[in-house]
Amino acid sequence: MPTLNVKIKHAGKVYDDLPLNTDAPPAFFRQAVSEKTSVPLDRMKIMVKGGVLKDDSDWNKVAPKDGQTFMVIGAPGDLPKPPSKPIVFLEDMDDSELAQALALPVGMNNLGNTCYMNATLQVMRAVPELQSALGTYTPSSSTGDGNSALTRALRDMYAGLRTTAGAFTPMGFLSALRQAVPQFGELARVGKSGTGGYAQQDAEECWTQIFNALKAVPGNEQDGIAARKKFIDQYMMGEMRREMRCDEAPEEEPTVSFESILKIECNIGKDTNFMHSGILDALNQKIEKTSSSLGRTAVYTQRSRLSRIPANLTVHMVRFAWKRDIGKKAKIMRKVKFPLEFDALDLCTDELKQKLLPVNARLKEIVRERAERRKVRKRTKSAGPSRTEPNTDVEMVDARAPTAGGPSSPVLIQAPVPAGAEPLTADAAAASSDKGKGKGVSGAALEPENVYRARELAELQALVPADVHEDVGASETGLYELVGIVTHKGAAADSGHYIGFVKKSALQPVKIDDEDLEGGTAALDEDDEDWYKFDDEKVSVFPKDKLDTLGGGGEDASAYVLLYRSKPIA
Repeated sequence: MPTLNVKIKHAGKVYDDLPLNTDAPPAFFRQAVSEKTSVPLDRMKIMVKGGVLKDDSDWNKVAPKDGQTFMVIGAPGDLPKPPSKPIVFLEDMDDSELAQALALPVGMNNLGNTCYMNATLQVMRAVPELQSALGTYTPSSSTGDGNSALTRALRDMYAGLRTTAGAFTPMGFLSALRQAVPQFGELARVGKSGTGGYAQQDAEECWTQIFNALKAVPGNEQDGIAARKKFIDQYMMGEMRREMRCDEAPEEEPTVSFESILKIECNIGKDTNFMHSGILDALNQKIEKTSSSLGRTAVYTQRSRLSRIPANLTVHMVRFAWKRDIGKKAKIMRKVKFPLEFDALDLCTDELKQKLLPVNARLKEIVRERAERRKVRKRTKSAGPSRTEPNTDVEMVDARAPTAGGPSSPVLIQAPVPAGAEPLTADAAAASSDKGKGKGVSGAALEPENVYRARELAELQALVPADVHEDVGASETGLYELVGIVTHKGAAADSGHYIGFVKKSALQPVKIDDEDLEGGTAALDEDDEDWYKFDDEKVSVFPKDKLDTLGGGGEDASAYVLLYRSKPIA
C-alpha cells in the first residue's frame, strides 16, 4: 500500500497531514505520533478498528485510508516522580509526627509532677497582653510588688517556647517558681515517714501565685499616654462591690466595701448544674457576724457584684472542699456545664450594667449578622461565579437568623449603588427589607467584609461610655468567649493529672473574608472553632464538639480554671 496522509486527534486538537507508510512497521507510525503529541509511547494508545494499534499489528487488517482520523489517548509529558519520602497517614503518626505535620504549638516536658505548672503556663499564653507586656519588662532595682526573678524566668520561658521545635523543658522557670513559692518544692510523702519525689500541686494556686508575681510588669499606654496602672490591674483584675445587710435588723445601715479580685468563684453544690448559677451562689451568701445595733451575733446577707470587669476574666470552679471526716481535701465530681460564650452583665453592679447594655446588645446582633454573611459567602463560593449581569438597582434582602431565647435579627445586604446615586438610609433600608423575602442572596451583593467591619467598629465605639473606654484593659462589652481551660483528672486534690486546653484562635491569627495575611502568615478560617490540647509534651487538636465532656461527672478531666476573654468591638 502507498504512503497515506492521515489525521490524528488528541485532547480535542486535530493534527493534519501526518504521513503513514504502510510498508513500514506500525512502530514507526507510533513514534511519529508520539513526537507530534508529546505523549510517551508507554502510555499512548492509538485507537483503530478492532482495538488498539500495536507495534506488531498487521496494516492489512487495520486497512487505513487516506484522510482517515485516528484517535490518540494519553497524557503528554513525563510521569510524576514518586515522593522522596514515603507517604505516612495521620492515623499512623505518633504525637511528635502529628505536631510537626499539623504545625502544632510546642508542649512542655513533665519534670516530675509538674503537670499543674505546664497546664497553667499553656493556658496563660491565651492572654496576648501578657506576651507584649513581658517583652517590654525591665527589672527595677527598687523594691516593690511582684517577683522580678520569676517574671524574668516567665519571659525567658515564653521566648524559648517560640523558638523551640520539639517539647520544651521549663527547668529554669520551675526553679524560679520553687524559690519564689516554697510550697511548690514540697516532697511527696511515702508511707508513714518516708518521702519520695516532688508532690503534686494545685493548678489554681499556681495560676494565682504566678499572676501575683507579675505585679511589677508595666501596663499598656492608651492614646500615647503612659499607663497609670500595672499590667495585672489593667487586664486581669476586676473590682468587686460587696454590700452587707443585717437580716435581723433591717433598719441597720448597710456596709459597702470594694475589693480587687483576680478571679471569681463558682461554688458547686448538690443542685449546681450550670456555671452561671454557681457563680451567683458564690456572690450571694449568708454570713454571721456581730451586729453593732443588736449587740450580738446576727445573720447578714452579703451581695457581691462586679463594678469593673477585666478583659481577661478567670473563673475558678471550686472542685476541692475540705472533708472533716477524712481530714483532707476531696474532689467534687458533679458535672457543671460551662458556656463557650458568657454574658457577664448579670454579675455586674446596676450602674455598670446600664453603661454596657447598649454596646452589649448591639454586639450580639452584629455577631449574628457576621455569621449570616459568612453563610452567604460560602453558598456563593460553592455555587461558583455568577454569570448574570450586575444589577444597578438597590435591593435589600432580609436574611433572618433566629437565635435561641431572642427574636430573629434581620441582616440587610445592599447591592452596589450606581455612581452618583444617594445610598439608602438605615430607615429606608429597613422599610424595604420585606421586598426581597423569598429571593436568593447573591454573594456579589455583599461588600468586602472589611467595609462592614469598619462601619460596625464606628457604631460600637459610639456606644462605649467614655469612662469605660479610658479604663485600659477593662471589658467594653461584658460579652466573653472561652479561650482557655485547665482541667483536673483524678479523685484527690493532692494527686491526679492536669491538662491545658487553649482555643486555636487565641494563639493564631484569624483570616477575615478569605483574605491572606501579609508575609504569608498562617491564619485560621473564621469558622475554625477547634482547640489545642496540651498534655505535657503531647499536643493535639481537640474538637469543639468534645468540650462538653470537660464538665465533670467523674474522675475524668474536669474543668477547674476557665479563662474568658472579652469580645472585642473591632
